[in-house]
Amino acid sequence: MPSFLTRCRAALGSSALLAALMLAGNDAHAVPAYARQTGSACADCHAGAYGPALTPYGMRFKLNGYTDTDGQGTKIPVAAQLTGSHNVPARGDNTTQLTEADVYLAGRISDHLGGFVKVETDNNGNDHFSTKLSNLDLRFVAKDLKVAGKDTIIGVSVNNSPGFDDPIAALPNASSLGPPAVSGTLLNLSSANTLYNRVIGGGVYALYNNDWYGEIGTYNTMPTSMQDHLGYNIANDPGRISDTGYFRFAYMKDMKRQFFSAGVVALTTKRQLPRNAPSDDITDLGYDLTYQFLGNREHIVQASYVNILEQRDYGSTPVVNGVVAKPRGDAHDQTLSVTYTFKQSYALQVAHLVSTGTQDAARYPPFGKPDSTANLITLYWTPFGKDDSFTSIANLKIAATWFRFTRFNGASSNIFGAPVGSPMTNAKDLDAFTLSASVAF
Repeated sequence: MPSFLTRCRAALGSSALLAALMLAGNDAHAVPAYARQTGSACADCHAGAYGPALTPYGMRFKLNGYTDTDGQGTKIPVAAQLTGSHNVPARGDNTTQLTEADVYLAGRISDHLGGFVKVETDNNGNDHFSTKLSNLDLRFVAKDLKVAGKDTIIGVSVNNSPGFDDPIAALPNASSLGPPAVSGTLLNLSSANTLYNRVIGGGVYALYNNDWYGEIGTYNTMPTSMQDHLGYNIANDPGRISDTGYFRFAYMKDMKRQFFSAGVVALTTKRQLPRNAPSDDITDLGYDLTYQFLGNREHIVQASYVNILEQRDYGSTPVVNGVVAKPRGDAHDQTLSVTYTFKQSYALQVAHLVSTGTQDAARYPPFGKPDSTANLITLYWTPFGKDDSFTSIANLKIAATWFRFTRFNGASSNIFGAPVGSPMTNAKDLDAFTLSASVAF
């Protein structure tokens, strides 16, 4: 854990931590390649015309393995995205730069094969760029089946983030929204040593009678050599996981003008961090609730709540400054978000993000608490991507984002425990405001 705090201190100077958190909160997957393939506007699949929330139509497209088509010939399943931002941190220098450039290989291969692959190039500061394989979701799907007389979809997903393939897009790895955490759950993309994009696995899923969704699968972390080749810093290796099981079950109700879902998720694994350490037994258990008011698409409201508890049985109990670490502990991540979208062009998103955990003086110096609380507020405008837009081959999103901390590392002031007389960092020093523009084509 001290190594993570060291990275946090270093990130403050360049605002890299804040930029990463805010871009995660604003990530979108309204890929123009899908619009060209289906003949549908981005706004048919997303509550906003540039994402991120999926409509029931978009959920169905994802469950069908990204294979739906308008039948008007073969489309090239390639798209690109450029993102620039002006970042104003509470502490540190303002920056204006090309933040990210992405290439998507996204769409159908055949009637039963399709996928989503994102290759991401990030600006690490001073115009030093690094490229990595970001999200991956490859699917084989059998559609138009009947089981006990009910419509059924059965598919296989191979992906690199547990929960990214979630059709409801409520779980952190699918919504790109999770509390920034000193010691968060494995299912939270903003946790230290997260599994996000650093594992490979997947499973079998099914949708029965259009309402009942189930998935079961397994994952293994990529070798550090592979993470390095794919563009990831091995200092953030999540460790070796084994005997991993992943389970997802949800009830989804499409009422045309409204949508409701309630789901549960579970992940159980043995983790070695570092890879030569004794194994920790880890179990994540969570539930999520989602509601959408779609109406006639002029006023759309979405509310989502995700609650994940992680229980840990540690394989070792180190002694730090004469204090013995506890043999057991937990982490608890909660995310509440509400988004209002007007005419699928103007939107306001507000999110409350909380991460807490077992008090442990040895594992979480200097206060013994890993707790953090933050809020994300985003305003954005998307002029294209709707049925009446003059183009379906490009899209634009301009956003203003405020990221605000009230607690980090168990404290609101002097969060890294600097000695008296030394410069201190308070939780509000992690705050930042960002203006960003993204274009996809």
